[in-house]
Amino acid sequence: HVPALRTRATAAADRALLKGMPKVRTELTWVPWTHRRLARRSGYGAGIESPGWYGHLFGAPDRPVERWMTKVAGLLRDTDRTVSSADVIEAVGLAGTLAALRGRPAVGLTEATDAVRAVMCEGSDVPLALVRDRLVVGETLGEVPETAPAVPLQRDLDRQQRTLRLRPEAGRRELELDLRKDTDAARSRLLHRLRLLGVHWGEPAAGRGSTGTFRESWRLHWEPELFVRIAEAGVWGTTVLGAATARAETDAVSAPSLAGVTALAEQCLLAGLSEALPVVMRALADRAALDADVGHLADALPALARSLRYGDVRSTDTAALGEVAVGLAERVCVGLPSACTGLDADAAAEAQRRVDGVHTAVGLLADTVGTDGPAERWAGVLRELADRDAVAGLVRGRAARLLLDGGRLGESDAARLMGLALSPGSAPADAAAWIEGFVGGAAGGGLVLVHDERLLALVDAWLTGIPADTFPGVLPLLRRTFSAYEPGVRRALGELVGRGPDPGRGHDANVPAAPGFGEGRDEERADAMAPVLALLLGTGSAAEPGAGR
Repeated sequence: HVPALRTRATAAADRALLKGMPKVRTELTWVPWTHRRLARRSGYGAGIESPGWYGHLFGAPDRPVERWMTKVAGLLRDTDRTVSSADVIEAVGLAGTLAALRGRPAVGLTEATDAVRAVMCEGSDVPLALVRDRLVVGETLGEVPETAPAVPLQRDLDRQQRTLRLRPEAGRRELELDLRKDTDAARSRLLHRLRLLGVHWGEPAAGRGSTGTFRESWRLHWEPELFVRIAEAGVWGTTVLGAATARAETDAVSAPSLAGVTALAEQCLLAGLSEALPVVMRALADRAALDADVGHLADALPALARSLRYGDVRSTDTAALGEVAVGLAERVCVGLPSACTGLDADAAAEAQRRVDGVHTAVGLLADTVGTDGPAERWAGVLRELADRDAVAGLVRGRAARLLLDGGRLGESDAARLMGLALSPGSAPADAAAWIEGFVGGAAGGGLVLVHDERLLALVDAWLTGIPADTFPGVLPLLRRTFSAYEPGVRRALGELVGRGPDPGRGHDANVPAAPGFGEGRDEERADAMAPVLALLLGTGSAAEPGAGR
């Protein structure tokens, strides 16, 4: 600002400079700013380095140093650091002594910081950095009077924030919502509508404590730029509901892909935009009918299946959406097997991701639509993928694993497929890709090898039979597969393999069994557990021999 202030200019010169320029009617407003944006380190050149400190001095009625040290102590205690009342008293005294030694009339930020570092932080700058970030700079959000000019959309948002008791804050915070409650459901709709308008006040986060669809977790963080985003979104309407509806209808018509329309349909259900949903559904049906790329169809199906779950919690009619989803699933089942043949490594990984997404989506369809047709059809597709040699090994292995987990493939059939995939005639790289698809990535990856000695023996026999010249090329695939397992699973596999082969145990004499498993019961070990079980069940302190069997 200084160069402009130094320039001397008359009013006549200013009028001459503006003469001839077009006149535009404008309206100005103020928006709340934050302490962090006032700090010079944030890029605001005319700012100050310690807005939190000056805000404290301005608001402290008396004894500002003592109150400041108390704030610092509370912050450090919240981070599990031990700070006693004696430390606060000592820090106040040290700050005053430093100010006197430096010839200053009162304690400033420099003396207070030096005292905090020496007493409360024990000479370390690590906790002191937290003090500088949270207190010296701070996360306070300012206020503007309600009479200040604002766009209608901002007025509507302010009203909803007051009604829902969801005030914007500069700091980050977590928000847990229970959609069975009217207030929380309204909060969820507001946050989803703002996201659709490009106002990312809240970001969805992974929920804690529940996996049900009636809970949502959000991470809220308000920034001054969001006021600008709201002003820009004002072109769509004067209320949040009207603006989000208009934006959704426009995006549905101009969406570049089928997956984009399905994602938009899911957003409309989450945001409660019932008026926009018919337009989105028409666009979705048109795109699905014209799109012949099975990859696009497979990418669009998971979002549709997820959307069907919202009919119960959000009281939304999803019947039309269910019909489109079932039709889309049928088309995916028809075209996916041929789309998974002749793929390179990158394309195979993409196909595996799509197979996983469709498998989850078909399961949701069976639960929500109430028909087993798509599930039965999908099981046949997985069987075809697992048996077809032209399909990439990664996809064949994943299809076999999904069939095994769903109870549609017996252990003997799984052992047969693995034996074929790991036969000497198979290329080591293709066999390793099959192993990655079968035992990697899926829920409980690796546990199938821990609990099935035949599969573990097949993998062990194939691994030890790989020629030395081809083993370096297979090693990265194996490392990527087995490194994703939990430490307990890796340890169990290492113990089983480390015991060495034991051909005398196992269900098939032609396949060496991994040790640690037995066909029959160990009656002696079972009897040893009987007293403990009796105590746990409350049936007595001992049990009859043979009860543990």
